[in-house]
Amino acid sequence: MASIFQILMLLLNIVYFIVIAHVIMSWLINFQVLNLRQPLVAQIWDGLNRLLEPIYSRLRSILPQLGGLDLAPLVLLIGVAVARIILVNNAAAFY
Repeated sequence: MASIFQILMLLLNIVYFIVIAHVIMSWLINFQVLNLRQPLVAQIWDGLNRLLEPIYSRLRSILPQLGGLDLAPLVLLIGVAVARIILVNNAAAFY
């Protein structure tokens, strides 16, 4: 059972870092530090969008619209943090 706990924690860590990378990359693109005309940047951006857009779209349908402010990544990060806390606090059940 310890391996299941470790696998779940690994998956949550991967999701956390992918969301952080997506947020930072969106800032860099919006401030024109990164250019989407560069093939590598465009491929990474497209891959991150394909991974996260299904999750973001479900969250956006629940969240209120705040104009240009997108809270879906923040809600997802909070959800990942909550899931990690729940797993760590119930780690005794896995051992």
